[in-house]
Amino acid sequence: MSGHSKWANIKHKKAKQDQERGRIFTRLTKEITMAARHGGGDPDTNFRLRLVIDEARDNNMPNDTIDRAIKRGIGALGGANLEEVTYEGYGPSGVAVMANALTDNRNRTAGEVRWIFSKYGGNLGTDGCVAWMFERQGLIIAENPNGLSEDDILMVALDSGALDVRFDEDSVEIITTIEDLQPIEEELVKANLKVVHAEVALIPQNTIDLSDEDLEKLETLLNALDDNDDVQNVWHNADL
Repeated sequence: MSGHSKWANIKHKKAKQDQERGRIFTRLTKEITMAARHGGGDPDTNFRLRLVIDEARDNNMPNDTIDRAIKRGIGALGGANLEEVTYEGYGPSGVAVMANALTDNRNRTAGEVRWIFSKYGGNLGTDGCVAWMFERQGLIIAENPNGLSEDDILMVALDSGALDVRFDEDSVEIITTIEDLQPIEEELVKANLKVVHAEVALIPQNTIDLSDEDLEKLETLLNALDDNDDVQNVWHNADL
């Protein structure tokens, strides 16, 4: 997914969050719980947890809600047994789509995701049908409030080990290895860039072009997946 499309999607979600804050809190609570379960409850040593907590605070989630989610993840509180599930399928014109979910009921979520694919012109596939088209990499999106030149940003990013740097009108997208995600983010912050998003992402190895009609259909499908309470992230290989 291009830097522009990813950042545009993030801004779109942030606008929706004002209207759907309860749903957003539910999603973030699940992510915090899973991050703490797999990496411990200290954000200083659990980078995944730190990223989710940063996002939660950006959305004004109360600290006691964050603390309860962490305690649930490390087993200090009871709660639903969440599982991470990835669904693979095809959208209009054969676009590859990956949907990551956190669920306490695999059968329910699978049925809902299958219905969404079917209703909006896609098909839910089998495990591995499109995963080979994507690579797990670090993704950082930053703003440049201090007016650094593109050359300066390139130097900082590449010297820190970035794999790719892509500039857009209002953001810069940096692709990293998973191992380098945290140190590169820290170097960008030191250089006075404002990191607005960082995650382990599914980056398509190649993208495909769509007609305007199929692009509209794809966006409808992606929005429907995003609106599902269990779906956390959606990736695809369309060139937007």
